[in-house]
Amino acid sequence: MKFNIAVLPGDGIGQEIMTPTLAILDEVGKRVGIELSYDIIDAGAQYYKETGDAFPESHFIRAKNADAILLGAMGHPDIRYPDGTEIGPQHDLRKRLGLYAGIRPCKTIPSLPLPLVDERARHLDFVIVRESTEGLFAFPRGFTTDDEEHVHNLLRISRTVSKKLFNFAFNLAKRRQQQGRGKNLVTHLDKANVLSSQHKAREWFYEVAQEHADVQAAHKYVDFAALDMVRRPWEFDVLPTENQYGDILSDIAAGLMGGMGMAPCAEIGDTHGLFQPCHGSAPDITGTGKANPTAMILSAAMMLDYLGDKHSNPAATQAAKIIEDAVTRAYEAEKLLPYELNGTSGLNEIADAVINHL
Repeated sequence: MKFNIAVLPGDGIGQEIMTPTLAILDEVGKRVGIELSYDIIDAGAQYYKETGDAFPESHFIRAKNADAILLGAMGHPDIRYPDGTEIGPQHDLRKRLGLYAGIRPCKTIPSLPLPLVDERARHLDFVIVRESTEGLFAFPRGFTTDDEEHVHNLLRISRTVSKKLFNFAFNLAKRRQQQGRGKNLVTHLDKANVLSSQHKAREWFYEVAQEHADVQAAHKYVDFAALDMVRRPWEFDVLPTENQYGDILSDIAAGLMGGMGMAPCAEIGDTHGLFQPCHGSAPDITGTGKANPTAMILSAAMMLDYLGDKHSNPAATQAAKIIEDAVTRAYEAEKLLPYELNGTSGLNEIADAVINHL
């Protein structure tokens, strides 16, 4: 089977980590019998600086028409829109394509020097499901009631999107259980004791939970969940939550894995999927060879798993597992240690090791 992938390398190290990732995809594709074609699309801060348009409509249409979107990293601290906000076409893609489910897995590689000393923290495997189109980011550039004294961002949550997110979370828990992963548990993270919108979201969560009686349902206040994420994260499984909460908690989860360079991400909606590492464009290390491609490679594996599930293609699902296993074996056998973990394993060494262990 052939899949058309829209590739947006973006800015900074996004360009650097994309090249070996595509090589890994090509290699694993040959092994399992799938073909991937790539449409390389310009977008991002540097493109905005050169053309005045970060993501032209014609480029968006090309991305929309692909089977999946693979994105490197976008943005630059010195290149901004006139209102001071960062340039990130990935945010436009989320909203325009309805990519409401931000999947942020936390799966540790035991051979790394991880921050928590408990042995259980070396074998973490949980997933944050961040609602990515609403919440506090629904109106990121101000609100109608702004004046010289007060500025506002409206937190908006809809019943329709919330129920889609919760159904996604429960189905994800079931799929993980079928794969021998997780605890068949979905825990809604909220601030229902303070915010009325969060109280309503919890009600919607338990309405959806009744439709998935074969999965355990629970809730936890988001601040207490942050505490437990550094105290006993092995108790978590699937964690749906509001947009900003998920943004913050996913960085804590990345820290548990060793750093942002280890953290992959998927943005999934009803009809489209975008896959990218959680980290940014890191202009301070661009061109030094220090970039960690692991999150990009694992995001590509998530893309294959998505394609396999969506198109009932076992070969794509198999390819995803091959890449994920190769990453773990490469780290363990080659004793890889990225620069962000105070090591000396750079872009080429990590990518080559993964290819060798496919």
